[in-house]
Amino acid sequence: MKYSIDDVLKTLSTVKDPETGKDLISLNAIGSLSSEENKITFSLNLSKSNPFIKSIEKACVKVINSELSKDINVKITTVPKIETQKITFGRTDDQKVLPGVKNILAVASGKGGVGKSTVSVNLAIALAKTGAKVGLLDADVYGPSIPKMMGVEDERPSVKKMNGKDVIIPIEKHGIKMLSIGFFVKPEDALIWRGAMATSAVNQFVKDTDWGDLDYFVIDLPPGTGDIHLTIVQAMPVTAAVIVSTPQQVALADALRGVSMFRAEKIEVPVIGFIENMSWFTPKELPDSKYYIFGKDGLKELAERMEIPLLGQIPLVQGIRESGDKGTPIALDKSSPEGKAFNKLAGNIAEKIEERNAKLDPTKKVEIDPNASCGA
Repeated sequence: MKYSIDDVLKTLSTVKDPETGKDLISLNAIGSLSSEENKITFSLNLSKSNPFIKSIEKACVKVINSELSKDINVKITTVPKIETQKITFGRTDDQKVLPGVKNILAVASGKGGVGKSTVSVNLAIALAKTGAKVGLLDADVYGPSIPKMMGVEDERPSVKKMNGKDVIIPIEKHGIKMLSIGFFVKPEDALIWRGAMATSAVNQFVKDTDWGDLDYFVIDLPPGTGDIHLTIVQAMPVTAAVIVSTPQQVALADALRGVSMFRAEKIEVPVIGFIENMSWFTPKELPDSKYYIFGKDGLKELAERMEIPLLGQIPLVQGIRESGDKGTPIALDKSSPEGKAFNKLAGNIAEKIEERNAKLDPTKKVEIDPNASCGA
């Protein structure tokens, strides 16, 4: 028998967290809930330090089996609860920038062609699958690809009045709020912009857009280190950054420069980890085979030398490319090996952000002389 979502939530509302004394529903601790024939799946969003997680999981299974049916297979994924980083700095007009955003994550790469946008899109979806509220900004102004990967190429953002000012309303798809310069230009048109025009557009996407409440704001940065990167860290206090690279030596040298940029004096954005993309090639007809086309464990070795965690290794498989071309990113398919890889990556990043927020002070907006070098 299949039970409704409301029936399941009502049942779970009787389970309390001993640490707070509140029920799971009022704590907003239930996410990604699905109910199928004799199977109920959901995520349990509790603080990693909560000592009662295992007993709460057992209580959830027990109440579902006793109140609904003993034949129901209950699958629970525990996801670290998102800790809030305070983002309350003022703008020159005394308005708050992104007041409802808890964590800002920059996804960067030292060079192009390493799959940074593919990682950004699938990471955003995997985070949303945990029950988090997620925004995605395509800051790769000269090569916007997120509209196609998310299947929204033909959509256009709307505009509304807020406090007497026109603001952009992001496009929503797959549970993600997103914005890209690709929504405002034709796919075949080349953007021939000077740096000031590009940075102005990015600033508008940040400051003049109604992003609402978000647990994670994922920013897909352009490859390399340049004007857009400086614009982002000047416009808002970035919680953390991750660096995407392939295992090959040429890409690793550029990945190192990406780390140096975020660690540069006056920028000082914590780099919480590396993501190795195209780690190995797996043919569709040989799913258990691995061919290390770009070298083996190159980024893993760099991560160990720099004492920066390797958060995940994503294989080079045809399905990831095909799903991106179709506008249905592979992370939507949690049953596929690639989908599982991105969902595991999202869990690792959520954990590292929670750890970063617990140990470090909130990042401050960067103040940089526009005529000076950041030293990266």
